[in-house]
Amino acid sequence: MKEPSLPGTSLQRACRLLVAFCALHLSATLLYYLAGSALGPPGSPEPPPRRPPPANLSLPLSRPPPPPAAARPRPPPASSPPPPGPCPEPSPLLVGALRVEFSQPVNLEEVARINPEVKAGGRFAPKDCIALQKVAIIIPFRNREEHLKYWLYYLHPILQRQQLDYGVYVINQDGEEEFNRAKLLNIGFAEALKEYDYDCFVFSDVDLIPMDDRNTYKCYSQPRHLSVSMDKFGFRLVFKGMGISRPDAVIGKCRMIRHSRDRKNEPNPERFDRIAHTRETMSSDGLNTLSYKVLRTDKYPLYTKITVDIGSPNS
Repeated sequence: MKEPSLPGTSLQRACRLLVAFCALHLSATLLYYLAGSALGPPGSPEPPPRRPPPANLSLPLSRPPPPPAAARPRPPPASSPPPPGPCPEPSPLLVGALRVEFSQPVNLEEVARINPEVKAGGRFAPKDCIALQKVAIIIPFRNREEHLKYWLYYLHPILQRQQLDYGVYVINQDGEEEFNRAKLLNIGFAEALKEYDYDCFVFSDVDLIPMDDRNTYKCYSQPRHLSVSMDKFGFRLVFKGMGISRPDAVIGKCRMIRHSRDRKNEPNPERFDRIAHTRETMSSDGLNTLSYKVLRTDKYPLYTKITVDIGSPNS
């Protein structure tokens, strides 16, 4: 005889079936939702197909971002060239004996063109080294234009090869009074110092040209006589009085431009007597009593010309 089923057992089975059906429905709903979100909402258009990039398109190269400023390595400081040292002595640019002649005329514009490093007023200083001396070259002058052209033509290349810091001053005596060479030299000394702190002074006649660039236009411990051998005297010279340094007779050769003596420039018949009494007169005749008037200063490409009124012979 079959046993009757209990009411509680049937109820438990019904509950299990209901729970299984709910779980199945929930799983189907979840799968449908996930599939719909991946495909897009219903009715949404399909995404456009991807196109290849157009031709000839430049794109920036992808680089990592730069590090912060504090972390960047600093480049080494640019090395500045060392300051120039003193010029060597003797100058390595010297060539020695020179050929000096006066047969061809000189054009000062051409002389300036071939000496481009000479500045206005006849100033020059070497660029690659520091000159050992600052030299003012003083030329007493009157009515010697042709001689001056030859002097400038020959001397500027020589002085540059000697690596001098130099300036050329032509002291032009105005008027028709007696030519006073000594006073013009003193005036040149005073006027040159107004322009630059020269520490050496070379007094040169406009008609004397050195024949060897080793005859350096600079100062020594003693006064130096540069033109110790002139062709005018057959390269002979006698020294008297104070001690004077000099180059040897070969290096010290100079050539004189031939000319007749100018009027009002005759030899002073009293010159030897005055020289003999220099010790007595030097305290009252020279730079300490110098009197003159500058009429005009002209800065030419190759020299400075200072025209002066020196007054009467006794002034």
